[in-house]
Amino acid sequence: MTLASRCSGLRMKENVFDVLIYLFQNYMDADEEQAPDPEILRDELLEAGFPTKEVSRAFEWLESLAEHQPIGSLSTPSFRVYSSLEQSKLDTECRGFLMFLEHTGILSSTSRELVIDRLMALHEDPITLENLKWVVLMILFSQPSEEIAYARMENLVYDSIPGYLH
Repeated sequence: MTLASRCSGLRMKENVFDVLIYLFQNYMDADEEQAPDPEILRDELLEAGFPTKEVSRAFEWLESLAEHQPIGSLSTPSFRVYSSLEQSKLDTECRGFLMFLEHTGILSSTSRELVIDRLMALHEDPITLENLKWVVLMILFSQPSEEIAYARMENLVYDSIPGYLH
Protein backbone atom coordinates (compact mmCIF):
# COMPACT_ATOMS: atom_id res chain seq x y z
CA MET A 1 0.00 0.00 0.00
CA THR A 2 1.44 3.35 -0.97
CA LEU A 3 1.56 6.41 1.22
CA ALA A 4 -0.91 8.14 -1.08
CA SER A 5 -3.52 5.43 -0.59
CA ARG A 6 -3.02 5.51 3.17
CA CYS A 7 -3.46 9.29 3.18
CA SER A 8 -6.64 9.40 1.14
CA GLY A 9 -9.36 10.89 3.26
CA LEU A 10 -6.96 12.54 5.70
CA ARG A 11 -7.03 16.31 6.01
CA MET A 12 -3.60 17.59 4.97
CA LYS A 13 -2.28 20.63 6.76
CA GLU A 14 0.46 22.71 5.31
CA ASN A 15 2.72 22.16 8.26
CA VAL A 16 6.16 20.55 8.58
CA PHE A 17 5.10 19.09 11.90
CA ASP A 18 2.33 17.09 10.23
CA VAL A 19 4.85 15.59 7.81
CA LEU A 20 7.15 14.67 10.72
CA ILE A 21 4.33 13.04 12.67
CA TYR A 22 3.23 11.06 9.65
CA LEU A 23 6.77 9.88 8.96
CA PHE A 24 7.32 8.98 12.60
CA GLN A 25 4.09 7.02 12.95
CA ASN A 26 4.50 5.16 9.68
CA TYR A 27 8.21 4.73 9.07
CA MET A 28 10.36 5.32 12.16
CA ASP A 29 9.61 1.93 13.66
CA ALA A 30 10.36 0.13 10.40
CA ASP A 31 13.42 -2.08 10.24
CA GLU A 32 16.33 -0.44 8.45
CA GLU A 33 16.07 -3.12 5.76
CA GLN A 34 12.46 -2.10 5.14
CA ALA A 35 13.01 1.66 5.35
CA PRO A 36 11.94 3.29 2.10
CA ASP A 37 14.36 5.14 -0.13
CA PRO A 38 14.24 8.86 0.80
CA GLU A 39 13.50 9.92 -2.78
CA ILE A 40 10.66 7.42 -3.12
CA LEU A 41 9.32 8.52 0.25
CA ARG A 42 9.55 12.19 -0.79
CA ASP A 43 7.62 11.43 -4.00
CA GLU A 44 4.95 9.54 -2.06
CA LEU A 45 4.56 12.41 0.42
CA LEU A 46 4.12 14.87 -2.45
CA GLU A 47 1.67 12.55 -4.18
CA ALA A 48 -0.29 12.31 -0.92
CA GLY A 49 -0.73 16.07 -0.93
CA PHE A 50 1.91 17.33 1.46
CA PRO A 51 3.35 20.62 0.17
CA THR A 52 6.84 20.46 -1.36
CA LYS A 53 8.21 23.12 0.98
CA GLU A 54 6.98 21.30 4.09
CA VAL A 55 8.30 17.92 2.90
CA SER A 56 11.72 19.47 2.26
CA ARG A 57 11.72 21.16 5.66
CA ALA A 58 10.76 17.89 7.36
CA PHE A 59 13.64 16.06 5.68
CA GLU A 60 16.04 18.86 6.66
CA TRP A 61 14.77 18.68 10.26
CA LEU A 62 15.34 14.92 10.37
CA GLU A 63 18.80 15.21 8.79
CA SER A 64 19.76 17.83 11.36
CA LEU A 65 18.52 15.60 14.17
CA ALA A 66 20.59 12.71 12.81
CA GLU A 67 23.70 14.91 12.89
CA HIS A 68 23.48 15.40 16.66
CA GLN A 69 25.74 13.22 18.74
CA PRO A 70 24.07 10.79 21.15
CA ILE A 71 23.01 12.75 24.19
CA GLY A 72 23.71 10.15 26.85
CA SER A 73 21.67 9.92 30.00
CA LEU A 74 24.13 11.42 32.47
CA SER A 75 24.16 15.15 32.93
CA THR A 76 24.20 17.46 35.87
CA PRO A 77 20.97 19.18 36.89
CA SER A 78 20.73 22.71 35.62
CA PHE A 79 18.51 25.74 35.71
CA ARG A 80 17.21 26.86 32.31
CA VAL A 81 16.61 30.50 31.45
CA TYR A 82 14.61 30.85 28.24
CA SER A 83 15.38 33.57 25.71
CA SER A 84 12.60 35.94 24.71
CA LEU A 85 12.28 34.11 21.35
CA GLU A 86 11.98 30.74 23.13
CA GLN A 87 9.40 32.21 25.52
CA SER A 88 7.38 33.52 22.59
CA LYS A 89 7.29 30.05 20.99
CA LEU A 90 7.09 27.93 24.15
CA ASP A 91 4.31 29.08 26.44
CA THR A 92 4.29 28.53 30.20
CA GLU A 93 2.56 25.16 29.81
CA CYS A 94 5.26 23.88 27.42
CA ARG A 95 8.11 25.17 29.59
CA GLY A 96 6.49 23.61 32.64
CA PHE A 97 6.11 20.30 30.83
CA LEU A 98 9.79 20.33 29.87
CA MET A 99 10.64 20.91 33.54
CA PHE A 100 8.33 18.04 34.51
CA LEU A 101 10.05 15.73 32.01
CA GLU A 102 13.44 16.66 33.38
CA HIS A 103 12.39 16.24 37.02
CA THR A 104 10.89 12.82 36.32
CA GLY A 105 14.04 11.66 34.53
CA ILE A 106 12.54 11.34 31.07
CA LEU A 107 14.81 14.14 29.84
CA SER A 108 18.27 15.07 31.00
CA SER A 109 19.37 18.69 30.84
CA THR A 110 21.30 17.78 27.67
CA SER A 111 18.31 16.12 26.00
CA ARG A 112 16.13 19.07 27.05
CA GLU A 113 18.47 21.36 25.11
CA LEU A 114 18.22 19.13 22.05
CA VAL A 115 14.43 19.21 22.34
CA ILE A 116 14.42 23.01 22.55
CA ASP A 117 16.81 23.25 19.59
CA ARG A 118 14.60 20.99 17.45
CA LEU A 119 11.43 22.82 18.53
CA MET A 120 12.92 26.14 17.51
CA ALA A 121 13.95 24.61 14.17
CA LEU A 122 10.31 23.84 13.40
CA HIS A 123 9.62 27.56 12.88
CA GLU A 124 6.12 27.09 14.24
CA ASP A 125 4.61 29.88 16.28
CA PRO A 126 3.66 29.00 18.94
CA ILE A 127 4.57 25.41 19.73
CA THR A 128 1.64 23.47 21.16
CA LEU A 129 1.97 21.05 24.05
CA GLU A 130 1.02 18.18 21.73
CA ASN A 131 3.75 19.15 19.26
CA LEU A 132 6.23 19.33 22.13
CA LYS A 133 5.31 15.82 23.26
CA TRP A 134 5.80 14.42 19.76
CA VAL A 135 9.16 16.14 19.32
CA VAL A 136 10.37 14.71 22.64
CA LEU A 137 9.22 11.28 21.51
CA MET A 138 11.03 11.58 18.17
CA ILE A 139 14.24 12.73 19.84
CA LEU A 140 14.22 9.97 22.44
CA PHE A 141 13.54 7.44 19.68
CA SER A 142 16.55 8.71 17.74
CA GLN A 143 18.93 8.36 20.68
CA PRO A 144 20.65 5.09 21.58
CA SER A 145 20.18 3.87 25.15
CA GLU A 146 17.06 5.99 25.73
CA GLU A 147 14.62 3.08 25.47
CA ILE A 148 13.23 3.48 28.99
CA ALA A 149 12.76 7.24 28.63
CA TYR A 150 11.20 6.65 25.20
CA ALA A 151 8.74 4.11 26.62
CA ARG A 152 7.76 6.47 29.44
CA MET A 153 7.28 9.33 26.99
CA GLU A 154 5.35 7.11 24.59
CA ASN A 155 2.86 6.45 27.39
CA LEU A 156 2.48 10.19 27.97
CA VAL A 157 1.91 10.86 24.26
CA TYR A 158 -0.46 8.02 23.48
CA ASP A 159 -2.40 8.29 26.74
CA SER A 160 -3.38 11.84 25.76
CA ILE A 161 -4.73 10.83 22.33
CA PRO A 162 -8.39 9.80 22.18
CA GLY A 163 -8.89 6.09 21.47
CA TYR A 164 -10.64 6.66 18.15
CA LEU A 165 -7.39 7.91 16.61
CA HIS A 166 -5.57 4.58 17.12
